Amino acid sequence: MKFSTVINIPKAPFELQPCEQMLFTGSCFAERIGTRFFEEKFRAMVNPFGVMYNPASVLHTVERVERPVDTLAMTLGTNRVYVEKSSGEIVDNCQKRPQSLFYERELSIDECVEFLSRAVEKALSRNANTKIIVTVSPIRYAKYGYHESQLAKAVLLLAADRLISLFPKIAYYFPAYEIVNDELRDYRFYEADMLHPNAQAVEYIWERLQPALLSEKARQFIQEWKPIKEALAHKPFNPEAEQYKTFMAATRNMAEALQEKYPEMELHLPEQ
Repeated sequence: MKFSTVINIPKAPFELQPCEQMLFTGSCFAERIGTRFFEEKFRAMVNPFGVMYNPASVLHTVERVERPVDTLAMTLGTNRVYVEKSSGEIVDNCQKRPQSLFYERELSIDECVEFLSRAVEKALSRNANTKIIVTVSPIRYAKYGYHESQLAKAVLLLAADRLISLFPKIAYYFPAYEIVNDELRDYRFYEADMLHPNAQAVEYIWERLQPALLSEKARQFIQEWKPIKEALAHKPFNPEAEQYKTFMAATRNMAEALQEKYPEMELHLPEQ
């Protein structure tokens, strides 16, 4: 007997390696997933210029991040954009200027594909081996109305599908939207606002993501890093106790040994 609809998640046409240089840009859902990668010692930049909800703003982030990345992850939230009347340019943030200086419009599927394709091409111009992950945020936008929010998601889903077809060997759609709306179809997986997925939902998505995207080496690294991460998160009653100092010295040795095994790992240990 089954009590949920389990989404079939195909493997990506590529594999993520331990400690890869990654850029996550998009809605606040990108921040939740990107932070999870960061916690597992992937060298992840997460929305370095703030949350970007639409494909045009996602492109703007990719253009501004000059450093090449191994993986670009784009999470699409809405197809609605704000345009500055005087310049006709799409802005990422109104910077508290009067609303009268801007007007709002919706991007078409073709426009979304155009902005996202330019983002991919910009990433590839810096690293020809960049891998692309695309997701659609499961977060509904009450501001626009729930039906209107679903229409926006439909545009983004179609645009994401088109983008994958344009870059089939390097681009992959991960069904976070479908997992939340089909597998986790229960308000116990949401924050108090009943819109944002909670920590349990994010952790479930992380578990479902690993077999589809991570290499065996990356998953092995995560298992080796786990006891060190848990030890570093330990909060002692008495930091000056000899027992705790011995515990931290052993943890430091484990961490340094792991860094020797994975030289690309960025290790920031607390002061002794």
